Amino acid sequence: MTTEQKNVLRTIEKMTEAFQNKDIQAVMTSYEPNAVVVFEPEAPISDARVLQEMFTKMSMVNPVFTYSGHEVFITGNIATHIAPWKMTAKAPDGTEIKQSGLSVAVLRKQKDGKWLMILDNPHGQYLMEK
Repeated sequence: MTTEQKNVLRTIEKMTEAFQNKDIQAVMTSYEPNAVVVFEPEAPISDARVLQEMFTKMSMVNPVFTYSGHEVFITGNIATHIAPWKMTAKAPDGTEIKQSGLSVAVLRKQKDGKWLMILDNPHGQYLMEK
């Protein structure tokens, strides 16, 4: 990977780590204002207040994410990150939760050199399963 590809990947890794650590403020700093996150297929959300609530609720099940690879493509100041993921968690009643999918994220390089997500779709496989 090039240095810029590694920088994109670092944004994804920092967001994932912050989410697993329930640091929702740090999660939110991984996104541009008005970014779109697809928590459920066909239901994008771009309201920052709602996104923060969703991330907070989801963090309560103590999710642990693993990725089985990463692809990063960059053109100019836009990057796409693609990665298969698995998540394990525990519901409040102790029930084990297991999910998996294909994450497709679009990031934009900021004036300060940081990469921030503008679109985050962890359900990139949805149309193939439909």
